[in-house]
Amino acid sequence: MNDVQDATSPGAALGGPVACVSKVELRVACKALLDRDTLNKSDPCVILMVQNQGQWTELDRTEVIKSNLHPVFAKVFTLDYYFEEAQKLRFEVYDIHGTHSIGTRDDDFLGGVECTLGQIVAQKKMVKPLFLKYAKYAGKSTITDLFSKSDPFLEIYRINDDGTEQLVHRTEVIKNNLNPVWEPFKVSLISLCSCDEDRKLKCLVWDYDSRGKHDFIGEFYATFREMQKIGSGSKVTWDCMNPKYKLKKKNYKNSGVVILSDLKVRANRYTGPVAIDFTASNGDPRNSCSLHYINPYQPNEYLKALIAVGEICQDYDSDKRFSALGFGARIPPNYEVSHDFAINFNPEDDECEEIQGVVEAYQNCLPKIQLYGPTNVSPIISRIAKLSAGEETIKDASRYHILLILTDGVVTDMADTREAIVRASYQPLSIIIVGVGNADFTDMQILDGDDGVLRSPKGEPVLRDIVQFVPFRDFKTASPAALAKCVLAEVPNQVVEYYSHKAICPMPPVPSCDSPTSLS
Repeated sequence: MNDVQDATSPGAALGGPVACVSKVELRVACKALLDRDTLNKSDPCVILMVQNQGQWTELDRTEVIKSNLHPVFAKVFTLDYYFEEAQKLRFEVYDIHGTHSIGTRDDDFLGGVECTLGQIVAQKKMVKPLFLKYAKYAGKSTITDLFSKSDPFLEIYRINDDGTEQLVHRTEVIKNNLNPVWEPFKVSLISLCSCDEDRKLKCLVWDYDSRGKHDFIGEFYATFREMQKIGSGSKVTWDCMNPKYKLKKKNYKNSGVVILSDLKVRANRYTGPVAIDFTASNGDPRNSCSLHYINPYQPNEYLKALIAVGEICQDYDSDKRFSALGFGARIPPNYEVSHDFAINFNPEDDECEEIQGVVEAYQNCLPKIQLYGPTNVSPIISRIAKLSAGEETIKDASRYHILLILTDGVVTDMADTREAIVRASYQPLSIIIVGVGNADFTDMQILDGDDGVLRSPKGEPVLRDIVQFVPFRDFKTASPAALAKCVLAEVPNQVVEYYSHKAICPMPPVPSCDSPTSLS
């Protein structure tokens, strides 16, 4: 399997006293690169950063390491890191055949990988294998086949909605083997099939050639749903077909059989809470004037704010599952008012898969509830603070929560909310409040604390400022990235303040040679 590996070590603490920007150092290594010549390769790696209109331009490159399929590069890439921005990176690996620029016709492209800088930094702060950062699930499978004498390897491609194909995984090559058994591998469900169990996967089997001119053995199509049919002692099989042989050979059956002999699906638990205001002041969702109106052509303000902030936050979520909560509505079955309910109506598991899962739960929830009131947010703040407090036994800087509250008006229980925020300021928690609609949000600035220290009704000050309030109307004509940047800009300093108060040091960097983290 080709993979690019990366370890990060920040050149400064997350955030600073003035501007929330850090210097991040990236060190790059590769493992088991393709051998496209009769001799080993020289393998530079280029890092590219997205710029205007999504165009990729080269930022920097490593040195060339001669004749090495497992290079560890000495070059250190230094980048400015902004927590509140999605900084997209692409790593491309080439086999260089001269001193000319990388990527010319004479060079062999060995592979590439895309990610965001936030994803890399997030993994540095988590004691987890890097593959969990991209996944809600980790699949583990062993696949075997039966072919004529060859050096087979398998490629799995995801077929996207626009018909394009994206390489998901490439196995190792099994030399001179009639019955190859490929090593188990792990891949995220979002990478494999975009969390669509019925999405087609195109699987190609090749006979390896050291010059890169691999011989096509055959192909088959599968879905993740088919793969899950594997049971105790049973296997899932596919005929590997070569269309050319099928046309030419009258009695052609297949070019081999590919067998899925094992599949394990594992979910990891982490909560990124979102709370949505379902009070009657939002207006009847069936009316186009309502802030909760579901327009088939464009998202409402609640959805715009949710998506803009959530898509940045999920880069730092270990499994991209969000606790989705509601307040201020009468809910089934008894239609009593609740200020803390799961919008999927499953109190035992209120989490949704990714921000898109929260969007779907929100849309499904609206027809089943009655918008009511009042606008009480203290119950949800207290609940999330209690959840965060339960993690104080974790003695490293690997856990921190960001509660996103979307509301259309000034909170009714202001005194209780101030008390809850003061209590929450002692926990690994930040609170982002986005005001939706055209209400007068002047009083909400009290909670922000930018113009003075927030205090409880009894006069106790917050330990640290943990609330950021922003009216969505100020960003109606701006890009979603602008809203995310504004509301998330203070979070890095809040994280540093919490762990400094607890005297917990940043997690140590992962050594680049002994245990590099993988970007693939």
